[in-house]
This record gives sequence, structure tokens and C-alpha cells, in this order.
Amino acid sequence: MAEYDTIRTTTGAGARAGVRIDEGLRAHMNKVYGLMSIGLLMTGLVAWAVAGLAITGTPTGAQIGANSYLTSFGVALYTSPLRWVVMLLPLGMVFGFGAAINRLSYGGAQLFFYAFAAAMGLSISSIFIVFTGVSIAQTFLVTAIAFASLSLYGYTTKRDLSAMGAFLMMGLVGIIVAMIVNIFLQSPAVGFAVSILGVLIFAGLTAFDTQAIKTQYIQMAQSGDQEWLGKSAIMGALKLYLDFINLFMFLLQFMGNRN
Repeated sequence: MAEYDTIRTTTGAGARAGVRIDEGLRAHMNKVYGLMSIGLLMTGLVAWAVAGLAITGTPTGAQIGANSYLTSFGVALYTSPLRWVVMLLPLGMVFGFGAAINRLSYGGAQLFFYAFAAAMGLSISSIFIVFTGVSIAQTFLVTAIAFASLSLYGYTTKRDLSAMGAFLMMGLVGIIVAMIVNIFLQSPAVGFAVSILGVLIFAGLTAFDTQAIKTQYIQMAQSGDQEWLGKSAIMGALKLYLDFINLFMFLLQFMGNRN
């Protein structure tokens, strides 16, 4: 962060370089948020479309509500072993993306990100079965406001948030382990605690990741490697996308009205 301030307060050639970095940083962050927004839109559309294919008003043997039933596609997706593949697919793609990012072109990385966003939509499509549409919309709005505020703080604060990183990652590993254990325990108390911690951790990660994306750009901007900067924007969009989605999902546990 100190480097950013130093660049802006120099004169002559240093000042001109600072202006170029400022302009490039704004363009870079706009690209990050733009990619993230497209990813979120794709996730929402896929989740809504898949849920529409999985639910019918025609009586079948798989009733899930007063006037709702699962289609054969819904039965296969949500009640067969296929559901584990669908649940774990986005996680596998994230690890694969991290391993392959250096070998992918910018276009390939962008395509992979959109494919991941579609896979995430498939994975979370059941929210349209479990929760009412109104509560999903309300939770999304609250998440968007909270995310924008936290990301703005991460972008503008002069405080170095890097010390938060290790603590937040430890907390993230902890809640993943707790969620896996609770699949078998089915404890409401553990689920409630995990949701609270999840909201706090991803709120912190939103600010932390925003500052990290900004700092990384400032450190590497003068290299002039446009291919790297483009892929860096995609990786930044992926991080903020995951922060948003997880914040939304944990908030939905509190705010969502169940069907």
C-alpha cells in the first residue's frame, strides 16, 4: 500500500507513471468486477433453469411440497449418487483451475471461469426448491450491499489487511471440516455455528481479497505483461465470485424462508 502512495506523490516521470498506474488499476478492477458479475449472472440463470427442469406441478412419486414434485431429472439430480458429483464438481474445478492457469491462454482461462460459474449454478440449484423465491431475492440484495461495502473498504483502506489472510484461511479450513462432519451428525447447533462463522469469514475475505488484487496489480503493472494481467483479472474475479457466493449461501441460512 505504501508503494501506491509513493507513486502518486512523486513528481515528473514518477507522477506520470503514477497516473498510468491509477488508470490501469481502475480498468483492471472494472474488468475484475465485470467478469465476476457475468459469472454471478450465469450461475443464477443456470440454477433457475435447472430447478425449473427438476420441479413439476404434475403429481409424481417424488413429492417435495404441497403442489410440487420432482421430475425424473430432479430425482436423478437430487436423490441419486449423482448429487455428490454435482456438489463436488465446482470444488474440483477450482483446484484444476489453479493448477492449469499458467498453461491456459487468456481466452481459455475466461472460458474455464464461465464453465465453473455454470457448474456452480448446477450445484446450488436446489435453493430454488428449498427456499422461496422472495427470500432468495431479498438475501441476494442484502449480500450485494454487504459485498459492495466490504469490497469498497478493502479497496480504499490504508490499513494493511495481509495479516488477516492466514487467520481467515485457517477459519475457512475449519468450517469446511465442520460442514463435512455435520453431513453425518446433522446437528442444527453445529449448522448454526458454521453459518455464523461462514458469514464472518467471507466478509473478511471480501475485503482482504479486494486489497490483495489491488496490491498485486500495483506490484506487477510496470512489467507490461498484458497476458498475465488479463489472467490475473480472471483469478481476481474468481476469488471475489467465491466470496460473494459463499456469503450469499451462509446468509440464506438465516434469511431464507423455506418452502
